[in-house]
Amino acid sequence: MRIMVIADEESKYLWDFFDKSKLAGVDLIISCGDLAPQYLSFLVTLSHVPVLYVHGNHDGCYKDTPPDGCICIDDRIYVHDGLRIMGLGGSMKYHTGPYQYTEKQMRRRFKKLIPRIFRHKGIDILVTHSPALKINDGEDLPHKGFEVFREIMDRYHPKYFLHGHVHKSYTSKFKRYDEYQGTIIVNACEKCIIDVE
Repeated sequence: MRIMVIADEESKYLWDFFDKSKLAGVDLIISCGDLAPQYLSFLVTLSHVPVLYVHGNHDGCYKDTPPDGCICIDDRIYVHDGLRIMGLGGSMKYHTGPYQYTEKQMRRRFKKLIPRIFRHKGIDILVTHSPALKINDGEDLPHKGFEVFREIMDRYHPKYFLHGHVHKSYTSKFKRYDEYQGTIIVNACEKCIIDVE
């Protein structure tokens, strides 16, 4: 299955210069947050494949203008063609805006999903906005990763961990791909393609 993962920056290649052939072969689109709802609606309309998303810390406008035709997977396990996809959007809490959580609050969200993980016999893809603690995260509080994401990987060993939030322009140490305990980590900043067996 070919999945396009997107986050943080709308791709001019797709949005400003769209051609259907650019999405040929894509079976699923997953947004890791901080994208205009109109962009997601545009992609779902023109691609004719499901667009799943979690919220980023700058997605407050989704409350009034959610992306039409797209599926929010925050605090859910969504199954697509047998792939078990779990979503936990948001960033570390750094002020009073929406979709920001303390470590304790994020852990509580995860714990509520444990019965569903058990019912689905695990997860294949973990989708978040923020990275995991000390795995390509930032040193400042807004871009610090969550420790609980590492614990999810330790416990359930998803094949993929998809996140955004850390932009290419933020650091010279930007990594598109990494690996932790057998889980492939993908920073979805702007866009990339992954092929999942």
